[in-house]
Amino acid sequence: MSRPQDPPRSFFPFGNPFRMISPKGNKLSPQLLAVICAFEANLEERLKKLIPKSKDEILNLSWMTLAMQALCESHNDIKTLITDLELPVHDWDEKWIDVYLDISVKLLDLCIAFSSEFISSEPGQHIGSRNPRIEKCGSILDNLVGSLDLPKVKKSAKGKVLMQAMYGVKVQTVFVCSVFAMAFSGSTKTLLDLDVADMYSWAPAFKSLQNLVNEEIRVRLSHGRFTVLNEMEAVDSSVKELYPTIQGGVDTVDAESLLKIVEKLGRATEKLSQGLDLLAKEVDGFFQVVLTSRDALLSNLRSGAIVNDRILGGNKDAQVVN
Repeated sequence: MSRPQDPPRSFFPFGNPFRMISPKGNKLSPQLLAVICAFEANLEERLKKLIPKSKDEILNLSWMTLAMQALCESHNDIKTLITDLELPVHDWDEKWIDVYLDISVKLLDLCIAFSSEFISSEPGQHIGSRNPRIEKCGSILDNLVGSLDLPKVKKSAKGKVLMQAMYGVKVQTVFVCSVFAMAFSGSTKTLLDLDVADMYSWAPAFKSLQNLVNEEIRVRLSHGRFTVLNEMEAVDSSVKELYPTIQGGVDTVDAESLLKIVEKLGRATEKLSQGLDLLAKEVDGFFQVVLTSRDALLSNLRSGAIVNDRILGGNKDAQVVN
């Protein structure tokens, strides 16, 4: 029976998100402009690599593994960017810190939900079945979409560059995670259509990627497919082929035909198992990237607080002496 097709979900509830990071007033120096241009060029290339060459490449485990690798690279680039900008955490606006910490918690929750799909005695057993953690991904993703409305940066040119870079990575992250949540739940309810302005160099690549992937996913589910994952579909197809062959009893089974079907099912199951193992490692890797970045931020904040307390304590003592 065909699944009802969920309507596309488009999110752009906060006006123009680029108005707050456009260079009005404080223009970027050539050095800062070079930094953000290089960052966005790398992001654009990653997005282009994720654009499938054919529909057969959409939503297989290899593509999902590549997408998770791309997320790890982009989030690592953010850490490198902070170093290149010479923008220590104690110089951050409190709003930037709050946004970063809030987003990191939500990303960790998504990673835990995705990882719960890999804990199974049978390859892919949980995929498409009810999983409370996966069911919560929709609300988490909605909150992440809301966080795309970046804090305004008024005085810090470096802060503008950081917020602009973080916006691009968040768009990439929300898109990939929404596709993962859809793949594991078998429902388009978590599938997002993000509206991105054309002013960014990576926007055309992102739009091409999002339109191609989301459209194909909706087509597959509208045709009643058991799952959008190619490897899971291959296993399901082999099982359906095997069942009527053995249903009539052992005496009526052609041994050669049965052997071919069983071997086909074995290959499909092995490919699914190996693909899930590789994907699980990449999800865990992304979890570690987000966790270490969050821990580093908190550690720097604590160090900054200790230094400030010592400075204030020293000044207080000096006033007593005077």
